[in-house]
Amino acid sequence: MIIEQRNLDEIRVDIFKALADPTRLEILRLLKNHGDEMSCGEVGDRIQLTKSTASYHFKILREAGLTTTRKEAKHKYVQIYPDTFSTYLPGFLDSL
Repeated sequence: MIIEQRNLDEIRVDIFKALADPTRLEILRLLKNHGDEMSCGEVGDRIQLTKSTASYHFKILREAGLTTTRKEAKHKYVQIYPDTFSTYLPGFLDSL
């Protein structure tokens, strides 16, 4: 029980760390409003991020379980992973 609670707490800490950055919130808001996956390059262009900065933020969001990415040829696509939000932050996406 204590181990399970600790793991749950660690997951929550990772999620809140990822959400504690305005750029990552902006990425999530853009993805939510788009409604489907977007290319990582398009997300970076829309919020004026360099490729390396965007990549850093995508990694943090992905590692926290807030987004998923897939690669197709030379392009990567990112989208919100709704299961994490519904499990740990119900209603959060609606507030973005």
